[in-house]
Amino acid sequence: MSVDVKAAQEQLREIVRDLEGIRFRLLGVRESLPASMVESVRLAEVEAEAVDPATEIRTVIQCVLNDSFEPAIGDLRAMSELRSTDPEEKG
Repeated sequence: MSVDVKAAQEQLREIVRDLEGIRFRLLGVRESLPASMVESVRLAEVEAEAVDPATEIRTVIQCVLNDSFEPAIGDLRAMSELRSTDPEEKG
């Protein structure tokens, strides 16, 4: 594997560590907010105006984690661990 690829993979590992740190910070923010009554009731039964800011924040954080952070961390981690398929480098 070329030096450039190895250096890029090391950078990816550092980025994954940073993203995991941010992920834990987001989880901390989410968990620091009290759950509201809205969250204990089925969302279909709640009017949009009834959703309080804490619930909105908790919901957005969870969506960002599920839709963006988890897939990004997984994809970047996989690329940082990618092995060379070049037969000359397998010696």
